[in-house]
Amino acid sequence: MIILRDVNTLQTIKVIPREYSTNTTYAVNITSDSENKNVYSHNFTDEFTLDKYWYQFSDFFTGLEENNFYTLSITRYQKEVFRGRIFCTNQSPISTFTVNSGEYTTTTSTNEFIFYEA
Repeated sequence: MIILRDVNTLQTIKVIPREYSTNTTYAVNITSDSENKNVYSHNFTDEFTLDKYWYQFSDFFTGLEENNFYTLSITRYQKEVFRGRIFCTNQSPISTFTVNSGEYTTTTSTNEFIFYEA
């Protein structure tokens, strides 16, 4: 999953597309999962750089809202070469972020099922 911030600064996205070629225009679209509308759209031509085994690109991704999920779609000639999920958060540090933090509740029941809790 790709993590972005709700800030107006240059951010980098790293992807492994199904195919890539130079001198080609790639359309990058970010769609809000909760509102089902496109919040970012940009065409990149020779702006993807190779870093080890993935390609990366940077831009100012405006229109993102904190604690929301988005779908990233990269297309070339109407053919999708990458699809991924984005989560927007301003929590720092991101390496220790958890979506479920503090939201687990235990279950009580009169059923005869056995619940194993760690």
